[in-house]
Amino acid sequence: MKKADFFEKLENDFVQCTLCPHNCRIAPKKFGLCGVRQNQQGVLVTHVYERAIATHVDPIEKKPLFHVYPGSKSFSVATVGCNFTCTFCQNHEISQMPLTGRIQGYPLSANEVVKAAREQGCRTIACTYTEPTIYYEYAYDIAVIAKKHDIDVVFVSNGYINPKPLKKIAPFLTAINVDLKGWDEQFYRQVCGGDLKSVKSSLKLIKSLGIFLEVTTLVVTGYVDNTDTLKSIARFIVEELGSDTPWHVSRFHPSYQYRNSQPTPLSILQHAREIGYEQGLRYVYSGNVFGDEGESTFCYSCGAKLIARRGYEIISNAVKNNACPYCGAEIDGVGMS
Repeated sequence: MKKADFFEKLENDFVQCTLCPHNCRIAPKKFGLCGVRQNQQGVLVTHVYERAIATHVDPIEKKPLFHVYPGSKSFSVATVGCNFTCTFCQNHEISQMPLTGRIQGYPLSANEVVKAAREQGCRTIACTYTEPTIYYEYAYDIAVIAKKHDIDVVFVSNGYINPKPLKKIAPFLTAINVDLKGWDEQFYRQVCGGDLKSVKSSLKLIKSLGIFLEVTTLVVTGYVDNTDTLKSIARFIVEELGSDTPWHVSRFHPSYQYRNSQPTPLSILQHAREIGYEQGLRYVYSGNVFGDEGESTFCYSCGAKLIARRGYEIISNAVKNNACPYCGAEIDGVGMS
């Protein structure tokens, strides 16, 4: 347990958390919507500081981050909890655990996370699996320590964070993959438990802060699989974030409260990739489809296949000095060769 960052004291021992756009007003002894930040006698505390629920060494491609040190290893860490309540959540067992009244985890200090990453030969540490915003203090300390050891830190996030905390941690973050879950405020509020406007603002701020950004959209059957939605998302990325922003369109598999839904048809994913390219994106990938051509990186200038992937495995990487060896076009990313 640790005193939380980003809160204001109110009258009668109430507090207001200012970490994310929920801006929860929390009564004494009560928790915010994330289920891990509690008002204790007029002070907001976090119950997940240095309390990991999962760690694992993953390929960086699994995040997915395809333009950050391709083929390298990433030490992944997470706590329980999330500030969204997506009814299709792929990691609901741990992200939604606090809603059941349980906050599980085991002690693992920020120093120990960095030490483990170094011992395992990991180029990055990824705050992933659940939402890093809700374990902000833990993630921040990891990032500060990691920077001293020349290890990059990346986030896999829903983008639901307020500007002040995002700006504070920005100097210690190399890249973020943000889930842009849809293009409808009603969908965001009723299905995800957040709001689209705040996510779009965070995405634009991330880009302006110089953090390398990749965007993922889970193409949820019946919600995010229509042409208008996909076209609107792709157009927003191009116009507001830049054509150099990789877009991952990932296949939905039935999960959590959507177990009776159908997986995204492969034809829809192919259509989504075509839409992305038509709107002007340089890199569009299909996710959760092993062996698909859309897993590979192609030069946006000459069309050559530069990085061949199968699942999370790099088969070959022809990028030289962060550029296409055939036409010389610069390939956007961090440590691409």
